[in-house]
Amino acid sequence: MNERRILVVAHAKREDTVVAALRVIEALREDGAVPVLASPDRDELAAVDPAFAELSMLGEDVDPEDLELAIVLGGDGTILRAAELVRESGAPVLGINMGHVGFLAEIDRDDMDAAVRRVVDRDYEVEERLALSVQVEDADGTVVYETWALNEATVEKASRERMIEVVIEIDGRPLSTFGCDGMVVSTPTGSTAYNFSAGGPVIWPTVEAIALVPLSAHALFAKPLVVGPEATVAIEMLERTLGAGILWCDGRRSHDLPPGARVIVRRSSRPVRLARLHPTAFTNRLVRKFHLPVAGWRGAS
Repeated sequence: MNERRILVVAHAKREDTVVAALRVIEALREDGAVPVLASPDRDELAAVDPAFAELSMLGEDVDPEDLELAIVLGGDGTILRAAELVRESGAPVLGINMGHVGFLAEIDRDDMDAAVRRVVDRDYEVEERLALSVQVEDADGTVVYETWALNEATVEKASRERMIEVVIEIDGRPLSTFGCDGMVVSTPTGSTAYNFSAGGPVIWPTVEAIALVPLSAHALFAKPLVVGPEATVAIEMLERTLGAGILWCDGRRSHDLPPGARVIVRRSSRPVRLARLHPTAFTNRLVRKFHLPVAGWRGAS
């Protein structure tokens, strides 16, 4: 039987995370699996505990294509980083919440040992989440940058004092032109992140759609929009715009946008895969995350 290689994603900034990472690694080893660390994580963790220095390194000792799964110790930001690490391999990501009530983490730290046991037993399901493919074209129509996003792609003004002027296009047809601070193009997964903070709708993960939310737009028709999952959204920085822009994807990858640049966003052919141990109603996640009042509910307990 081939060795099972499990990526463990954690950082050394919190003592409880370091302790949890050691527990997960020891449990994997006891069951014959090979725990793997990404290079930055191994360096940071080894500085805290030399035991981490002995582990296999992703990309050097283990090819990303050989990963079975990634176990993530942290919040949604750490899970986004893990999704980036396994993007090319398609390995599912299992999030263990280490203190923050996130939407991507599957379980809390109290259930960590049981979760690792179920990973070892291959007792988990894989849920696919819609991701975005993002391209940037220059003023001549040449593609100069390509990336992807799980939560959102955001076109923002690059300087505080100057807004940007954009034209929005849906499926090859112009929709509106206005000055604004930016535009958020969100997936259902990202609808509770930047999209929500900007006034966009919460979209259930089972709904396949793409949301567009203007940021401080100077226009009457500048409300959030929801389009189908196969729609192509384009945001063009008009040549006459006074300020430069910047593209951010998941708050992790960026690219400068001069006047004339065009950002094209569509559904990616490669979804992000999340490992799930048990079904949890998205409604429950919303109630927990936003501390929503449900007193008086007369449904089943």
